[in-house]
Amino acid sequence: MLFNILSYIRDGNYALMFIQIASLLFVIFCTMPVHECAHAWMAVKLGDDTPRLSGRLTLNPRAHIDLIGALMIFLVGFGYAKPVQVNVHNLKHGRKSFALVALAGPVSNLIMAFIFLFLGAVVSVLYLNTSLSQSIYTVLYYFLYFAASVNISLAVFNLIPIPPLDGSRILTLILPEKYYYKLMRYERYIMIAMFVLIWIGVLDTPLSFLSNIVYKGLNWLATLPFSLVGWL
Repeated sequence: MLFNILSYIRDGNYALMFIQIASLLFVIFCTMPVHECAHAWMAVKLGDDTPRLSGRLTLNPRAHIDLIGALMIFLVGFGYAKPVQVNVHNLKHGRKSFALVALAGPVSNLIMAFIFLFLGAVVSVLYLNTSLSQSIYTVLYYFLYFAASVNISLAVFNLIPIPPLDGSRILTLILPEKYYYKLMRYERYIMIAMFVLIWIGVLDTPLSFLSNIVYKGLNWLATLPFSLVGWL
């Protein structure tokens, strides 16, 4: 993300630079809290009141934002918020429920990405079929495009099955409990190593490839109703 912003500055495309920065701030302060609140909501629904008692069943960004995780959004397009504490022993179905709690966050990102892509399609329809000005269209379309792209990247990133990402929680359905908790002891070091790999570009290609596939699929679904009636 930082390289994209710098390239816009180098090319003198300040409009796209400001739009991308605005969309990143929107993701950090509005959609990342939805991701964490989705974890909390699912945990409470499945029997664990820990997230509510610890103040995480809220959309207030102050309850969720991690400064380093937010900075990573700007630097590499992937980041994280404060993890929601869940007591697996309180959940109705133990590790199965724990996996559902973990899955709730990435699913919320995909839902939000779909909404942004759908709204982007609406903006395109208005631009093609009404007197919507090109400047307004450009701002709205690229803002929604960037917001959708980052949400998809966050969903794909969080589904990587290594701690402390959400995908590692889904491993509870596969790994024996003793091996899972041994792995979780090293989550801080694994996370640091992973961000180093992202920063030097080792993971860029596979993550971008997967994000691209998801983006194309969601965009096809979002634009399908308008394509069927011949508006796009």
